[in-house]
Amino acid sequence: MAELEQHEGEQDIEKKIEETRQRFKNEFLQDTTDTYDSKDVERLQTEDALVESYLQWRMYVVDDALKMIDESFQWRKEYGVNDLTESSIPRWMFETGALYLHGYDKEGNKLFWFKVKLHVKDAKTIVDKKKYVAFWLERYAKKEPGMPLTVVFDMAESGLGNIDMEFVKYIINCFKIYYPKFLSKMILVDMPWIMNAAWKIVKSWLGPEAISKLKFASRSEIQGFIGLEYLPPHMGGTDPFKYSYPPLPDDDFQTPICENGPIVSEDEMESKDGEMEGKDALESSFSSEIAVKPKKVNFLEDSMRSEDSDKGDTSARNKGARKPLTTFKGPLLDVSPAEELSFGCAETEKKSLIILSNVTNNQVAFKVRTTAPEKYRVKPSNSCCEPGASVDIVVSLHGGSQASPQDRFLVMAAEMDNAGSQELAQFWKEVPKPKVMEHRLRCHVLESVKASVNPLRDGPAETGTSRQQEFNTTLMRVMTCNARMEQKLNTCLWVQKVLIGLVLVLVVLNLLCLHLLSASQQPS
Repeated sequence: MAELEQHEGEQDIEKKIEETRQRFKNEFLQDTTDTYDSKDVERLQTEDALVESYLQWRMYVVDDALKMIDESFQWRKEYGVNDLTESSIPRWMFETGALYLHGYDKEGNKLFWFKVKLHVKDAKTIVDKKKYVAFWLERYAKKEPGMPLTVVFDMAESGLGNIDMEFVKYIINCFKIYYPKFLSKMILVDMPWIMNAAWKIVKSWLGPEAISKLKFASRSEIQGFIGLEYLPPHMGGTDPFKYSYPPLPDDDFQTPICENGPIVSEDEMESKDGEMEGKDALESSFSSEIAVKPKKVNFLEDSMRSEDSDKGDTSARNKGARKPLTTFKGPLLDVSPAEELSFGCAETEKKSLIILSNVTNNQVAFKVRTTAPEKYRVKPSNSCCEPGASVDIVVSLHGGSQASPQDRFLVMAAEMDNAGSQELAQFWKEVPKPKVMEHRLRCHVLESVKASVNPLRDGPAETGTSRQQEFNTTLMRVMTCNARMEQKLNTCLWVQKVLIGLVLVLVVLNLLCLHLLSASQQPS
């Protein structure tokens, strides 16, 4: 029964998506095509997730979603959002550090910091500042599609001179209209009491769908939303991060731990080759079992030499790893899973599998990086994939480490033209950045479910998931009906006011007629 209702709910959403596309085409694209960027129109016609995000933010009311899409697309065209690059923003804006992406909250959402004290109201630079905000949001939307942000307004040492209501309203609209479902929370930290009146106005701009996301917190209360490791010292945290530019401070990925220990980075590899060889010779005198250290190798020779041994190792290495169910279709590699690696507390939940499939006619080099290199072992983390072949990468938790929603993985890939004559370290040094494919994976922490003693109650996790999905579907329907009833109620109230106005006019006319009639009947 629950599966049937869930299926019906999915069909209803698909119908809403198709209706939204068709009506947008008929009602908004008939007169002119210059109003919107063609890239946005194409995305609307091809990406179901984009249409659904507008629908869900507007309670699946198609009329409201269409208005939101129209306003959002016009804004994107006006500010040239699709064409914004680092070079199109004035350099001094990056250097101030007034806003940037860094760290995660306790729910695993990326933090978008606004240093209010560094903002000064200036009408001459307001357009550039708006483009600057759009640049960061668009950059994150492309890197982490579908993942919400937690906005933190750091109001320490700020005053009325730092409050620009037009700019604040623009930021509100970015999350309210232009980037639907993008806002997880908006936290105002250490707000001076003198700004209370200004933020009451801001609260009225948020609207009912976002008002619950606004949080006011003191230095001690902020620790309930963000862990100490991502809080600056003036908020009681231990994060040593200090903003500097260049580069842009939103890449937290580092080299992970491989099966035999930390991997030497490409930049350090050449300088450490001699040292590692000496260390190998020393260790061999104390042990009959020599551990072979990673060295620079020729791709073609190495793959031929280890092909037979890899086949045997793969099955043992993959044993117990959680297999992916979804796939991201990339220009160089298909990556499975598409969005997230799942880990749990049980021994059988501490391994996940990444499958890379080469869809090109050339050899493709790849490497995997992570935001938590001390937690994970990755095997292999740096290798290549033959044309039409697949590579299984096992990601496992190291020791007693626990996975966190804040952890991220980055798969990097680049096509190799002359695979037989190139070395891996040298290749990654020389490959141009535009030719590197990047795909990000987030970490999903599985809830530990105790095994039931009742044999009739199989699959408690699946049952809980289906009930949750059923509840979400029912809740969405109730919210949709509620929105429609609210619209009808507002219409009825408006009609009622009009009728009352007409009745008052009629009463006044009647009184006027009676007055004129009585005046005419009086003897002159």
